Amino acid sequence: MPVTPDALAHAEDLADFVAASPSSYHAAAEVARRLEGAGFTRLHEEESWPAQAGGRFVVVRDGATIAWVVPTDAGATTPAHIFGGHTDSPGFKLKPQPTTGTRGWLQAGVEVYGGPLLNSWLDRELRLAGRLALADGRVVLADTGPLLRLPQLAIHLDRGVNNGLALDKQTETQPVWGLGDPTQQDILAELAGSADVSASDIRGYDVVIADSARGAVFGKDDAFFAAGRLDDLASVHAGVVALVEISDRTRTKAPIAVLAAFDHEELGSASRSGAAGPFLEDVLERLYAGLGADASERRRAYASSWCLSSDVGHSVHPNYVAKHDPVVQPVLGSGPILKLNANQRYATDAVGTAAWREWCERVGVTTQEFVSNNSVPCGSTIGPITATRLGIRTVDVGIPILSMHSARELAGVSDLYDLSRTAESFFTA
Repeated sequence: MPVTPDALAHAEDLADFVAASPSSYHAAAEVARRLEGAGFTRLHEEESWPAQAGGRFVVVRDGATIAWVVPTDAGATTPAHIFGGHTDSPGFKLKPQPTTGTRGWLQAGVEVYGGPLLNSWLDRELRLAGRLALADGRVVLADTGPLLRLPQLAIHLDRGVNNGLALDKQTETQPVWGLGDPTQQDILAELAGSADVSASDIRGYDVVIADSARGAVFGKDDAFFAAGRLDDLASVHAGVVALVEISDRTRTKAPIAVLAAFDHEELGSASRSGAAGPFLEDVLERLYAGLGADASERRRAYASSWCLSSDVGHSVHPNYVAKHDPVVQPVLGSGPILKLNANQRYATDAVGTAAWREWCERVGVTTQEFVSNNSVPCGSTIGPITATRLGIRTVDVGIPILSMHSARELAGVSDLYDLSRTAESFFTA
């Protein structure tokens, strides 16, 4: 069945969002930029915050962003509906003393970040992006655009490559970015130039490598969407779109709608801007204090609150069907997924399952279930972490994709749009 014009427009907007978000810091900034453009007020943690019901706000901490819409009649025990995702993606991060090279080649010293599919990064035009901390105390974003490449060794020099490719993470994943003498060049100067600052002013940096190709719709009936960093910018984008959609409505007797986009999920979330850190709790405490809530009333609000932890899951792969559960086999284009795991790698339970189905049904969205093959252990998400930190009932959901952790992942166009529609339903339930 052909996808709708609205779904296609959503995918094109996601392509813009991904292009603007090559690093978690860029993603956090892009979320804030879009929301400020939609009338949200940017808050800063070192300043006092408004203390009244009503309003739309966004705050950034490093590579994470939290935004919320407060109904005009909100009180001390009004529940929150939190849609959570993450801004980081597996790949590579720039090392200290990053300008390297040999035999006339300029290379970049990089370290593996998270668990990328290493071979998927070969023979692509790559960009450096992240934040630079400067001598004058400023922190600026940098993005070189296409600059680097990990060239694969020719088959003539590795005749057995098609029988199995294994890359050494130290010696065979250092990209080239130019020709010359590395003692006379500085890759940080390329970053500095992209941010219109001087390389000599850089005192620190958090910089990653990202695929530079734009996301694209393709396939029969425009069913597919491919892009880098869909894990998990697809969820973050869905939450932003949904939050903007509800923000202009007059909302009474409604929950506080919260979007929480965390950093460092691919590393376990243990940082000040990760889901295991205090960011969400800090924001909620200040939010409810502004509504006059004491600690007991805030906990009462948490008791009736919900969190949707949204991240990607595996679609059944037509070439590797045996890797999936033999019965539960979600597929692209058949709706967002509800993620379940007996060992609490996902936080979904029976009550959350029923609630998720209701939020989907409200907007006519079909949902699928996801569970792992018993012989193939699954990963985890921010869901169990958020539930553990705050005691808020949490449901793990997302979209099915192929090529998870590849430099370029594959999703269904209709699923992307339906996830955002369900997020909107969740925000207003």
